[in-house]
Amino acid sequence: MIPGGGMPDMQQLLQQAQKMQQDLAVAQDELAHTEVEGQAGGGLVKATVTGSGELRALVIDPKAVDPEDTETLADLVVAAVQAANENAQALQQQKLGPLAQGLGGGSGIPGLPF
Repeated sequence: MIPGGGMPDMQQLLQQAQKMQQDLAVAQDELAHTEVEGQAGGGLVKATVTGSGELRALVIDPKAVDPEDTETLADLVVAAVQAANENAQALQQQKLGPLAQGLGGGSGIPGLPF
């Protein structure tokens, strides 16, 4: 910068932007490889998703299976997946939130869920 409030150093700004972009890519990669779990029915149904929201596993306790009541089982599966996705969103906020703030606020940035 020029002393006395002149124009900012464009090269320095570009370097900062590139570093933030690299940090964001690293954080997104970490999210894609980190798994979080959600459960429903006191653990009768467990869903595992990546930090980016990809469903990786679904475990159903045999006690949750009632051939006469598949609707309850379906509800438990949906609830477990929703819980896992909520945990993934919290992880996204934790990992990407500080980076989004550095990019100018965090709202309205394409590709970020917050």
